[in-house]
Amino acid sequence: MAAKDGSEAALKTNPTNGFRRKNVVPDVTAGLLLCAFLVPAGMAYSTASGLPPVAGLYASIVSLIVYGLIGPSRVLILGPDSALAPLIAAAVIPLSGGDPRRAVALAGLLAVFVGGFLILGYFLKLGFLSNLLSRPIRTGYLAGLAAVVGLSQLAGLLGRDSDGANEPWSQLSSALDRVVRGDFNVVAALIGGATIVILLMAARLPPNFRLLGIIVTVGGSMLASATLGLDKMLPVVGALPSGLPMPALGGFGWGDVTALAGPAAGIALLAFADTAVLSRSLAQRHGARVDGGKEMLALGSANAAAGVLGGFPISASTSRTPVALNAGARTRLAGLSAGIWLLVFMLTLPGVTAHLPSSVLSGVVIVAAASMVDVGGMKGLIRSSRIETALMAGTFVGVLVLGVLPGVVLAVVLSLAVFVQAAFSPYRTELVKVEGRPGFHDITRHPEGRRIPGLALIRFDAPLFFANGQVFVEHVRDIVDVSPQPVHCVIVAAEGITGVDTTAVEHLVQLDEDLEHKGISLVFAELKGPVKDRLAKFGLADRFDRSHHFSTIESAVDHFSGQS
Repeated sequence: MAAKDGSEAALKTNPTNGFRRKNVVPDVTAGLLLCAFLVPAGMAYSTASGLPPVAGLYASIVSLIVYGLIGPSRVLILGPDSALAPLIAAAVIPLSGGDPRRAVALAGLLAVFVGGFLILGYFLKLGFLSNLLSRPIRTGYLAGLAAVVGLSQLAGLLGRDSDGANEPWSQLSSALDRVVRGDFNVVAALIGGATIVILLMAARLPPNFRLLGIIVTVGGSMLASATLGLDKMLPVVGALPSGLPMPALGGFGWGDVTALAGPAAGIALLAFADTAVLSRSLAQRHGARVDGGKEMLALGSANAAAGVLGGFPISASTSRTPVALNAGARTRLAGLSAGIWLLVFMLTLPGVTAHLPSSVLSGVVIVAAASMVDVGGMKGLIRSSRIETALMAGTFVGVLVLGVLPGVVLAVVLSLAVFVQAAFSPYRTELVKVEGRPGFHDITRHPEGRRIPGLALIRFDAPLFFANGQVFVEHVRDIVDVSPQPVHCVIVAAEGITGVDTTAVEHLVQLDEDLEHKGISLVFAELKGPVKDRLAKFGLADRFDRSHHFSTIESAVDHFSGQS
């Protein structure tokens, strides 16, 4: 734990976020340890994306170096991610025609598009879009992705090539059929199963020791394969090509460009949402702040560079960033050095993977996918909200039934629908006086409260706009109609009304005219200055002049309660 404590202390006391001499040794050492984790993870996520394993290492090298140079967070590790893998596969595989080189080129173009969208988002200040995925929808979406990713690896876990099925249920039934018929590689399945068990056990260890799971599974399987000749009995990754990441773009048509633009937008949204959440949580933990716009720019630049140099879309990693921190990382130099160590590996030891069983990578991906399932979050949603539970379940099922790319659209649409529903039908109530308590209170929570004779006190907790203006009007009319005594003034507790548009203004004018015909005044208490300014701009300065506005509900009640 000493390394972790030291890294956290450095994070708290290094406001400049720059590279310091005292941090060089801890960061370079952390980068070396991180490299041991990045090699199998990068290859595994690349395979899950339908690409050659080396593409994952290229994507890792380039993104780590770029972010290490320009990223705003002190420690944030970028690279291939299990959440993006099914999206990349769904976008690239149908266009590649089974050609690995074309698949790499398409994935590179996809990453360039992702980077372009993020860089454009930086200049247009669109960082708020990461908030479109609410917690229940995000939880359901990631759980759906986890199922898709895990099921896609069953064939590799059994030592067999995929039969071409893309639907999760077809992949599951195909794997079960192979097991029943005995049509699978027993040795590969045993090694893949052992990988899953060891990694799950390692996940229960203290953070400083979780790297042992990767070292044991990858190193042990390669050693066993080399010494026992297992590479003749089961599929292996094979030696990686030696050399630097090189441009791999080319051979595109306009059809490829248009086909990849939509998926790139969805991947950009998900990648930035993941990165923003992780960077904010780490910054808050250490009493710092991160510029979300600069985070978007750095992530976009890393994606674009990775796409140009033989990689594919990347995002921040919730698994590798803690590995770096627990290994003693203090600044961005840790990620930068990890990228350099990976580069050294590619130049000097690419043949090491010649004996690595492919089923080990499938096991790594399956465990990573399982980590995306937020069981605690699901339980909390189920306990607290039926509506949010239904949204979570609907998103989960949508990803499985519709696919991962339509699932992104579904997730955004559901998030917007939740927002619109909340704004369309916000909380609204009548306020009453409660004996022995100061102020005015919600009648639904205090049915024993009494109404102020001749007054109707209305509360509406949302901006007034085209979707809820009529809802507000009907709410006021209903309360006036059911009042046991004649009402001569409606007082709107307007603290929650933070905005108004032209459509809502029309509704307000109509309501004021209707109430005026009945001899009822319409006034506002605690309405914010900017909203008053909006009303004036809409030409209502005379209709709702200063006599219609009160600084507090109490002052409005005092003013009108004595009138008959």
